[in-house]
Amino acid sequence: MRTVAISSESWEMTVPFRITGHTFSSANNIVVSITEEGVTGRGEAAGVFYLNETVEEMVQQVESIRDDLTRGMEREELQQRLPAGGARNAIDCALWDLEAKRCGQRAWELIGLSLKETVSFETVGLDAPDKMAAIARSLTSPNIKVKLNADDPLTRITAVRNARPDALIIVDANQGWNMNQLADLAPQFAALNIAMIEQPLPRNQDAELEGFDSPVVLCADESCIDTSEFRLAADRYNMINIKLDKTGGLTEALKLVQMAQASGVELMVGNMLGTSLAMAPGFVIAQFCRFVDLDGPLYLRSDRDHAMTYSRGLVSAPETKLWG
Repeated sequence: MRTVAISSESWEMTVPFRITGHTFSSANNIVVSITEEGVTGRGEAAGVFYLNETVEEMVQQVESIRDDLTRGMEREELQQRLPAGGARNAIDCALWDLEAKRCGQRAWELIGLSLKETVSFETVGLDAPDKMAAIARSLTSPNIKVKLNADDPLTRITAVRNARPDALIIVDANQGWNMNQLADLAPQFAALNIAMIEQPLPRNQDAELEGFDSPVVLCADESCIDTSEFRLAADRYNMINIKLDKTGGLTEALKLVQMAQASGVELMVGNMLGTSLAMAPGFVIAQFCRFVDLDGPLYLRSDRDHAMTYSRGLVSAPETKLWG
């Protein structure tokens, strides 16, 4: 029989991190550990803050199926028992880790993947234009993601572009614009060689994107939680940002990958704030993606033992002792 452990953790950030409508001062996560025959698999989740998930709620969800997990519940049954979200993500990733360790294979080998070099974006949080430019100059990755809102986004992105003319730059509006702003800004962002605009309009308020010919690639984040929302998102966006906290784990994320590939929709992998344990399963999804944003640990004062390493944007594969 298995044993299941659940813990809640808080990881201090180096500085507060600001996006549209929210400021993060710490990463508050749960970790699920599942042990069977002396082997332990782990998964970490932050939940989806804009869907009002909390650590307490995630712990309660895990507790609600603890007995079934101890009796041997596997990933496919889990998809039916819990909704998409942080609790299911932590359990699902723990089960993937457990299977990989028991089989003596890496998690990506279980699905027949060979790894490619993976370069992550580093993020410039929302701030005054000169401060954002200074942060952009300090980043070592060739790929930069810039957080913007409706307050003078063109001045901010111009400051960042001038600071880093060499960088591949994408922007994330976090639902902060309206359609008129997008129509006005997209050509100007294209002129600045911005590669992608992520979630410009609010979730459930983006129907106007159907038929809109954007000069910059548009990516759905909040507008595509999991496979149930893919078809509608695919009619409005060129790209989908997959986050395991949204999909409720790697199992559902891989199904979303298959749907996107079959429909010719490009992919990005992103993260909620967390340690390397949260990033590691996302590294599997990164192998399918044009854009990779797995920089969460870079904004924490500390990380786990056996952490993934970041060097000028290049991200190492997770060690077995960490995950998978």
